[in-house]
Amino acid sequence: RDQPRSRGLGDVYKRQYLDKIIGQSSLPKVYIGIGGIVLDNTVFLNTNREMPLLGLGVYKATGENEAENAIISAVESGYRLIDTASVYKNEENVGRGIASCGIPRNELFITTKVWNTAQRLGDIQGAFERSLDRLKLDYVDLYLIHWPVPGCYLSTWKVLEEIQKSGRALSIGVSNFEIRHLEELEANSGIIPAVNQIECHPLCYPKELIDYCQDKGIQVQAYAPLARGAYLDNDVMCVLGTKYAHTPAQIGLRWATQKGISVIPKSVHPDRIRSNGNIFDFTIEQEDMDLIDTLNENFHSSHVPEDLRDIAF
Repeated sequence: RDQPRSRGLGDVYKRQYLDKIIGQSSLPKVYIGIGGIVLDNTVFLNTNREMPLLGLGVYKATGENEAENAIISAVESGYRLIDTASVYKNEENVGRGIASCGIPRNELFITTKVWNTAQRLGDIQGAFERSLDRLKLDYVDLYLIHWPVPGCYLSTWKVLEEIQKSGRALSIGVSNFEIRHLEELEANSGIIPAVNQIECHPLCYPKELIDYCQDKGIQVQAYAPLARGAYLDNDVMCVLGTKYAHTPAQIGLRWATQKGISVIPKSVHPDRIRSNGNIFDFTIEQEDMDLIDTLNENFHSSHVPEDLRDIAF
């Protein structure tokens, strides 16, 4: 989980292919954000509920009115999915954004998550109630187990099943779960997670896990899909940005959504929020999709939380 090993091309073939793109392209050698977001880009979860492919992440949006203003900017740009968590310490601000954004509640998709401390205390119901209270909502569209805390996540899942049955979480899922965690969950429960939220971007492409989830009907959602900027000056991404007249960030987001992976890029800047939304007006050719796949370095821009760093999970 250090810095990417390289932001260069890595081999002769890539160089030759990119030179070919540059030579053939008649597009101006600048990045042009064109078109706008199409609002019907959604996926169906295994609960038969729709979830947008694009959402707004609000991790670290803890400044005064920061999350609220970001949500207002996002809905103005066509976003309908907002992703938060109890550990983000901004659910109250998110709730204000939801209330003031002008979009009917039933047109929004709201996700929050239960943190590790509540799992260890066995206080899942209490944590969920507190999240609803802070958000000022009667229900959330998706409630996730934030991390697979050893010795806890199976019992936590049982409580999430009850919360879903109550109608206060329309779908339930997990985050940061590997195949072994999902297998154990399936062996102990009749309910398959609707979503597995993981870090995924061109430098971190866990194909085996993604294939497993898709085979099981678990929707993959990518947090940190921009890798905190780690691939934005990568040669491959820059050349493809020129070819498709979009930024490297937009190329990375479109690469994920074309694979059917939902993305929740985080930003509090209106211009970046708008730019991140302009990804459904073009299609990346399969040869270029395959090329982006080769950039994988298993590079994680996020970190395992301190309470799990010295634990095998």
